[in-house]
Amino acid sequence: MTSLAPIMQGYFTERLTDRRASEHTIAAYRDTFRLLLHYAQAQLSRPPAALDLADIDADLICGFLDHLETDRNNGITTRNARLAAIHSLFGYAALRCPEHALLIQRVLAIPHKRRDSTDVCFLTRAESDALLAVPDQSTPLGRRDHLLLLVALQTGLRVSELTSLTCADAELGAGAHLRCTGKGRKQRATPLTRPTARLLQRWITDRHAAPADPLFPNRTGGRLSRDAVADLLAKYVPVAARTCTTLASKNVTPHTLRHTAAMALLHAGVDTSTIALWLGHTSTKATDIYLHADLATKEKALARTAPPGVGTRRYRPGDSLLAFLENL
Repeated sequence: MTSLAPIMQGYFTERLTDRRASEHTIAAYRDTFRLLLHYAQAQLSRPPAALDLADIDADLICGFLDHLETDRNNGITTRNARLAAIHSLFGYAALRCPEHALLIQRVLAIPHKRRDSTDVCFLTRAESDALLAVPDQSTPLGRRDHLLLLVALQTGLRVSELTSLTCADAELGAGAHLRCTGKGRKQRATPLTRPTARLLQRWITDRHAAPADPLFPNRTGGRLSRDAVADLLAKYVPVAARTCTTLASKNVTPHTLRHTAAMALLHAGVDTSTIALWLGHTSTKATDIYLHADLATKEKALARTAPPGVGTRRYRPGDSLLAFLENL
């Protein structure tokens, strides 16, 4: 029997180090295996350090994936991300444990679960303005929250990129922009408008912040966590919904702000190739979802196909009272 512990330890200290995995990747894989080991301990009544590789077979992993969906209410995207981490571990084990080749082959054959495509949730200009108006800018925390939301809506940075920013990453002179390192350790620069650059400069100056300090610090001066950003939205969105009622029907997450930035660029006439570069996508395939979500773009395309001289207009339902009488 092959003990699981040295395989998993070697995976983190050798494989992920050799591939120069980012801290976010390491954290995500760590969380996956913590959940898997807790599940295996509950199912097999053995502590994780005493488990063998053969104990983590395809049946147990399939049960774990179902447990994520049914008991932890994880979505299909999260389930597939956890499975990708498990596949990576067993791919590493395949080179070191040939005696378990059949077991490893069965695990690697577990398919990712297909999911239905969902509509992209993004904020309209009115909704964005209502959200930005909520933080109390007379307090330091309120100014931080307003700036964080403003930068997120304008740049479309991922929440991990946003919370990793330091003051040195903000170039606020001519050609103001933010530098960040995204997925795959790809570095990019995202432009800022002059009003936003001035607000950031004032924010850094008032704090007497050093270049290495977080651009958006927590109460103790450290980096904000992703959960902290989600908590901010959970606090501000219901308040903004009082003045902009359409917000009440939307599930606004940190990624919604990224979608909002992309849709604003699309509405401004920016092509998808440029938007992909702006967002740090490896190809335009990931950016095409915004074309599908943009009803205005579809209506413009439909208008171009209309016969000459034929006007186009959106359907308007008839009067409800007349419809009631006509159906008697």
